[in-house]
Amino acid sequence: MLLTCLRRVETTIMVMLLLAMILLAVYQIVLRNFYDSGLIWGESLLRVMVLWVGLLGAMVASRKGDHININLVTRHVGPHAQSMINTITALFTATVCGLLSYHSFRFVQIEFQDGLTAFAGIPTWVCELIMPIAFAVISLRYLALAVLALKNRASDDRRDNCQ
Repeated sequence: MLLTCLRRVETTIMVMLLLAMILLAVYQIVLRNFYDSGLIWGESLLRVMVLWVGLLGAMVASRKGDHININLVTRHVGPHAQSMINTITALFTATVCGLLSYHSFRFVQIEFQDGLTAFAGIPTWVCELIMPIAFAVISLRYLALAVLALKNRASDDRRDNCQ
């Protein structure tokens, strides 16, 4: 239930941001080409939206481990070794994303203390808040994938021993 809700929220936010990005970019183009003007903060907002859409996309890709990977080694090994490599990769990904989450959280804290604004009175830390959240979610998802892979390996090993 909670995972389904989180998936819907992620997808909805990502779709809405992407739609808003497209509309804002088109609006900026129309303003520039036909009225020789534009929104002063439009470009800055678009850059922040790209960051949010990119990290939300990474969160969505991490739902089932559908991230970009190079499976050069796993193609040439058996299923047991493939499972072990996938588990190690998931643990490594969880560790790296956990570290990224921690350090981006520290970065956001510093930005909060500085009190700077990005554009239109919006604080910079609000624009950057997606970083620790996204990396924490990705880290937790890959940790869950690793635990699930370990459980599956253990049950496969038990089945093999019983036969």
